[in-house]
Amino acid sequence: MALATRTEVTDAYNSFYPRTMTENATPARREKDRPWVMRTYAGHSTATASNELYRTNLAKGQTGLSVAFDLPTQTGYDPDSAMARGEVGKVGVPVMHLGEMRKLFDGIPLTEMNTSMTINAVAMWMLAMYQVTAEEQNPDLSPEEVAAQLAGTTQNDIIKEYLSRGTYAFPPEASMRLIADMIAYTVHQIPKWNPINICSYHLQEAGATPTQELAYALCTAIAVLDEVKNAGQVSEEDFGKVVGRISFFVNAGVRFVEETCKMRAFVELWDEITRERYGVTDPKMRRFRYGVQVNSLGLTEAQPENNVQRIVLEMLGVTLSKNARARAVQLPAWNEALGLPRPWDQQWSLRLQQVLAFESDLLEYDDIFDGSHVIEAKVAELVAGAKAEIDRVQAMGGAIAAVEYMKGELVSSHAARRAAIESGQEVIVGVNRFETTEPSPLTADLDSAIMVADPEAEKTARASVEEWKAQRDPQQVEDALRALAEAAKGTDNLMHATLAAARAGATTGEWAGTDRRPCPRRRLRGRLPGHPAHARADRLRGRRRGRPLRGPLDPLRLPHGAGAGRPRRTARGRAGRRTGHRRRHHPRVRRTPPRRAGRRRGLHAQGLRSHRDHGRHRRGHPPGQRPLVSPAGRTRRPVPEM
Repeated sequence: MALATRTEVTDAYNSFYPRTMTENATPARREKDRPWVMRTYAGHSTATASNELYRTNLAKGQTGLSVAFDLPTQTGYDPDSAMARGEVGKVGVPVMHLGEMRKLFDGIPLTEMNTSMTINAVAMWMLAMYQVTAEEQNPDLSPEEVAAQLAGTTQNDIIKEYLSRGTYAFPPEASMRLIADMIAYTVHQIPKWNPINICSYHLQEAGATPTQELAYALCTAIAVLDEVKNAGQVSEEDFGKVVGRISFFVNAGVRFVEETCKMRAFVELWDEITRERYGVTDPKMRRFRYGVQVNSLGLTEAQPENNVQRIVLEMLGVTLSKNARARAVQLPAWNEALGLPRPWDQQWSLRLQQVLAFESDLLEYDDIFDGSHVIEAKVAELVAGAKAEIDRVQAMGGAIAAVEYMKGELVSSHAARRAAIESGQEVIVGVNRFETTEPSPLTADLDSAIMVADPEAEKTARASVEEWKAQRDPQQVEDALRALAEAAKGTDNLMHATLAAARAGATTGEWAGTDRRPCPRRRLRGRLPGHPAHARADRLRGRRRGRPLRGPLDPLRLPHGAGAGRPRRTARGRAGRRTGHRRRHHPRVRRTPPRRAGRRRGLHAQGLRSHRDHGRHRRGHPPGQRPLVSPAGRTRRPVPEM
């Protein structure tokens, strides 16, 4: 057989692998698509320390910022509040007034930056301080010109707070008004800002299946868009712009094929909803825009080096499919199951993104899954299941009315997954199989393998608040807060009064406290169980048979195999008495305190750590040391939006 000539080989190669050729017949690489925004979720101790971390990460090639706030800031309390004690600077950075916002972004030009802020209940306040800080950085421009240049995202999804995290500050109606006011303001004044990130991330970590994640996130988006439409602050002509600025924040687990199909299902469903329900004709405005952080609670404390490959596989689920590719990606660090990551650990995660985007050929091709029968079948299955669940929630009156139903479904799914892990049906390498391991040099010295938050952060924050209040004009602050309270009683957009309060020097706690006062606080009917104003009443009220838990989801208190169809006894329940019926207290009847359940030593369903150490890793406590804060659902570091 005659051998092919060099020319024949080259022609065959070019026909099979069509690339433009240079003069030396060397294949020239295709032009790559623009990579996604690369972020790392960061913030701790103080604004000054966090600013240093941000500037270091930007110098390493990070293309956007993602701000983690501490729990007092998230729930609208100043560091000098009794509610903030022991929490200041632990899971994020405290930002209690405009002076701290200035320190946080010192030397970072905000008009050139894409900033994501993981904030929900007080999102309006944080956006106002961010805008005022940008105005101060650009004194030669008008406030309107500065606002028009700002780009970024506020998470601002309050419904998922009722379903999973629990860091809400206001009742549902007041929270939805704040969201609608923010969206209306940003559409007109900050057109490049994403005023809300609909979060399916937290739903997955609370137990959602892919179908539930799709359905409940899209029901939340429908509730938000309906609220904006009914508020009447945006014209019909501009409503397409509202839809175009709605973004999503999703989760990506290690089952990356299924995650890829989930994202393609999101694209299909969102396009259909915005076209048919809201009449949006511009395909660009109907585009499904989302950012992602891959699954953090799937990272393991045992053999933590395995977390690196988990993170890479999870990243593939949101980057492989071009038509459903994330707009922004942030990856956790390999040691986040142990504690706060160090700058070197965050750099490792950033380099994973950079290698995929700049060294591989992924961004040179169209969608590699187009035409795949396997992918199309799985997407169709997810779409059909999600549509059925969306119809079920909408028939109940929408996402707000169906919160208890959705929470109950999440509890059931979460229990089923935990049972699968503990039985070994769902394999977690290094945890319930392949546990034999060599000593890891990465964790030989645990004290130096993680970063510990500054123990003086709370003292520093308290001093900052005291100094800030001493140098401001108290009359200006009082007038601004009074105007905010009056606006809250009416129908005016609250963003304008909030900006005035930020310029006057109000604090986070003062703004939230002013907005709390006009809220209905004693409505026992038609309210959402778990609202902080009714926490004691919720504890005293019996739980009806088959109803989900009241208050924020606490998976540690969930019995094995429990679900919406299998009620459990409450702490007050006794043998021979139906759960949910409480004997009225009488002075002559001794009140028995609720029995404390024994600690379980099995795997925790979310973090895959023992219950004894769950939640401690985010606070800098070494394993085995009792944390200062007890509820597991509130010690977990919040997950960012994109």
